[in-house]
Amino acid sequence: MIIIISLGAACLLGIGFVAQQHAAYREPLEEMLHPRLLLDLMRMPLWLAGIGLMVCGQILGAIALRDADVARVEPLLAMNLLFALTAAHVIYQEPFGRTLQLGAVLVCGGVALFLFAGRPTGGRLPDPVSMRWLAALPVVVVAVALVFFGLRRSLKVKAMLLAAAAGVLYGLQDVLTRGSLLTLDSGPNVLVTWQLYALPCVAVVGLLLNQSAFDAAPLQISLPATTVAEPICGIVLGVAIFAERLQVTPAAIAGEVAGLVAMVTGTVILGRSPFLAKPVSQPQ
Repeated sequence: MIIIISLGAACLLGIGFVAQQHAAYREPLEEMLHPRLLLDLMRMPLWLAGIGLMVCGQILGAIALRDADVARVEPLLAMNLLFALTAAHVIYQEPFGRTLQLGAVLVCGGVALFLFAGRPTGGRLPDPVSMRWLAALPVVVVAVALVFFGLRRSLKVKAMLLAAAAGVLYGLQDVLTRGSLLTLDSGPNVLVTWQLYALPCVAVVGLLLNQSAFDAAPLQISLPATTVAEPICGIVLGVAIFAERLQVTPAAIAGEVAGLVAMVTGTVILGRSPFLAKPVSQPQ
């Protein structure tokens, strides 16, 4: 049942990303990284439907994670990239040849291998004012650095870096969500924890970065980096904040390294796919 729920979540996430990207790609590039982009997209039924599908997928993913460990669920959720590219090929006739299929399989397989080899386990909720939460600050710095590094890059590179920044913030969002849910057990105290109020801020910024990446490039360019960055960031923060434990045996380390190599290789393959730049009326 966990497998079915997780695959259902991945399917909803993938189709939701297709709808979002189709809507965002039609927006002018001048709206990238501007809040006006989200305001314009909110007027589009297709984009709202994509957000609704993504939320439903996230809910199913949360249900699966409640009943199974991360190492079992997250690899299946990472298959949203395969569902997204397949759906884009079927619905919009976007190219999805053997090279792109190989890249997508490497990305999804790399994420799955990394999570399976690492097998994060254990952990506990730290105090809301614990110094462990400071581990979130470098993550924010990394996201900001990715955005600024990509500002003066080519449109393809910019889309990939913005997507990676979005994935980093999504990983932080996952950790904040888990912290907020665990705090619910303490009753009304959840209302006075800063995590509950930081969560929507991180979610909105991550969404803006993700839609900006969708605005700049097709799915095969703009989605893989998010698929890779989110689980890795989530695992790192899980270890740093919740004191989760990763496997550190030679076999586990070899699997983690192989997974990372597969992820990077798959992302590079997808990034080399044919790409048509959008017209722009001012420098980006």
